[in-house]
Amino acid sequence: MPAQPDPQEYDLIISGGLVADGLGGPARRADLAINGERIAAIGDGSGWRARRRIDASGQVVAPGFIDCHTHDDRALLGSPLMRPKVSQGVTTVVTGNCGISLAPVHAPGDTVPPPLNLLAQHTGELYARMQDYAAALDASPAAVNSLALVGHSSLRVSAMERLDRPADKREIAAMRHALDQAMAAGAAGLSTGLYYPTAMHASTEEVIGVAEPLASWQGLYTTHLRDEADHVCDAMEEAFLIGRAADVPAILSHHKVTGKHNHGRTAETLALFDRARADQPLGMDVYPYAASSTILEPRRVPAGEKIIVTWSQTRPEIQGVDLRELAAREGKDPQRLAEELSPGGAIYFSMDEDDVKRVIGHGSVMIGSDGLPHDQRPHPRLWGAFSRVLGRYVREMRVLGMEEAIRRMTSLTAAQFGLRDRGVLRAGCYADVVVFDPAVVADLATFAEPLQPSAGIQAVLVNGQLVEERGAATGARPGRLLRGADRAAPGFETPAWAA
Repeated sequence: MPAQPDPQEYDLIISGGLVADGLGGPARRADLAINGERIAAIGDGSGWRARRRIDASGQVVAPGFIDCHTHDDRALLGSPLMRPKVSQGVTTVVTGNCGISLAPVHAPGDTVPPPLNLLAQHTGELYARMQDYAAALDASPAAVNSLALVGHSSLRVSAMERLDRPADKREIAAMRHALDQAMAAGAAGLSTGLYYPTAMHASTEEVIGVAEPLASWQGLYTTHLRDEADHVCDAMEEAFLIGRAADVPAILSHHKVTGKHNHGRTAETLALFDRARADQPLGMDVYPYAASSTILEPRRVPAGEKIIVTWSQTRPEIQGVDLRELAAREGKDPQRLAEELSPGGAIYFSMDEDDVKRVIGHGSVMIGSDGLPHDQRPHPRLWGAFSRVLGRYVREMRVLGMEEAIRRMTSLTAAQFGLRDRGVLRAGCYADVVVFDPAVVADLATFAEPLQPSAGIQAVLVNGQLVEERGAATGARPGRLLRGADRAAPGFETPAWAA
């Protein structure tokens, strides 16, 4: 008989830390043991042995953070070490948000229409089928896990010759079929960006028709609302209606109100959200900044108190420039200058910090970065969103407690996106883990210097492998596209398997 392995010998032990399990309860002193991809034990490890040990004394040991709102579709393949995310403790990213996804999409010609150009500049970088995108991720894994949504704008670009009108029945049927195929290949749901030129002419009925397959796949619906300013409540009601009609959870992306005259209205929008979620499964995410970032659009210029150009195809040298200051120097109207600089990207300062704090403080709101990895000078949220929550909104401003912040960056997101055995530290769960110093953790990325890793992140593990240690990437790429058995039914406050 071959010798049996010692049951108390593990691949890796994280010892001496305060374990915050992700469910929101008080952190407790414990050791955590890992075998292979999964957590083997949590408790008193004084008698345990391991091939490797990480000393977490004075540190917090938490589930790896889940970034529920990203545009990392192509970054996973082009920059697979995923330094902007791993360096702040993120171990899983949700891609395909705001109606734009790298798959499935077939765009005519060579150039990619905005806002799909936030993901790719040329049509050769797109994937016509979700199974092709999944195969590319399987062949060249990233350092983090990913979950893929299907973008409604990507479907529209593929099915329609003109986007300045609602889709007809034949086009809706084509988009519905493409969504169904993508869900069969492992996609998790449908996203819309009804604000954007590629989808602003879509009717509510069109989206409901396209979304019809979601329920049979236990999918979900996420949306960049049609309006985040004066008509934000009407846009929220539209999202709720689509979720009900499709019989799936609906998630409101990067919730905010924009425009100075709308500051303070999150008290109204959060009350509306609470009333609606008493009758249907709803979710919401937020990024911890009072400035947004997307494509450079002349129509947005009047509402932005300050606008920083993040990239311009016509004048690449002006990245990081204040649009109004540049317009004044060149004697041009800011909106006309924005037209000249397009296609491009921008950061818009049009939100209120008190609104941001109010949304972050809501107990059912997840954290997402909404970072744009292909911007030449991106919004600092790409590198700093999760560490900023812990440093600014927990330690400094005390908007919420540490364990509660961790819950909303881990188990809440795992529940609402149906990620099985993730987002919680428990024996049998996947070993997606972050170790950080609660007294030091902070975002260092700024609007002036946005490409800065966070402080205070000691170690990050994905599927049991170290991908970050003491501020340096290990080179390991153990991430996977989460699909099939990796997923459970979405829509709960606590994962059903962890209750």
